[in-house]
Amino acid sequence: MKYLKNSLKLGMVALLLAMFFASCVPYKKMLYLKDAQMVAENQSANYVNERNVDYKLQPGDNLYIRFINTIDERSAAALAGDNTSRTYSTSSDASIYLHSYTLDENGCIELPLTGKIELKNLTVDGAKEKMQTEINKFVNQTTLIVKLSNFNLTVLGEVAKPGMYKVYQSQINLFEAVSMAGNMTNFAKKNEVKIIRQTDTGSEIHIVDMGQADILSSPYYYLKPNDIVYVEPLKIKQWGFTTFPYSTVLSIVTLAITLFNLLRK
Repeated sequence: MKYLKNSLKLGMVALLLAMFFASCVPYKKMLYLKDAQMVAENQSANYVNERNVDYKLQPGDNLYIRFINTIDERSAAALAGDNTSRTYSTSSDASIYLHSYTLDENGCIELPLTGKIELKNLTVDGAKEKMQTEINKFVNQTTLIVKLSNFNLTVLGEVAKPGMYKVYQSQINLFEAVSMAGNMTNFAKKNEVKIIRQTDTGSEIHIVDMGQADILSSPYYYLKPNDIVYVEPLKIKQWGFTTFPYSTVLSIVTLAITLFNLLRK
């Protein structure tokens, strides 16, 4: 009888310890940039990244284009055609889409005076320069403002708020994207974050380690339009807080305590 009591005690302790360790994630797995080499004197480190923004325009991209001509407003209006509202109607995603210029299947846009201009495989700055050259043939002293209006990012997996996000700036890095999604959860596999990127021939998958400081020098540190960031869960999650069968374990513990009390009598 005494042996049975001791076995029950040991079993209950082991069960409680198993529950504790199953719901814990190692501290190191929760850190970003954990191997940063800090300089002893000023506690700083330098990681080179050229911040190249080399996204090439593709069919289906939308460009926000504004024409400015301070000398002759009618010339600017002629360039904008019946889309003078493009400059102002930017209060919603649908409005931005409807009042922007979309590259057709051949990668061209069509302006009222210049006709079709091919912009495929040009950067936004390159497209601006090419359009400016064509416009100067018809109207002098007209300045263009050109922006990519469909910079979308999708963040999925072990983040607080997965979903698709609109980016209203020319570039964004991985940490900013994760921040928009409410940060990674404690069960995120930071050392195998997948970046799915569209190319001319299909899609590519790149794996980056956000737990290592050299991510700051990675060519994939800065994201491109339509990138998908997928954060995988740690294997430990299957025994973690979200999926651990607490009701079953509680029933087992309760039954063990009841048997223990009966055997004591």
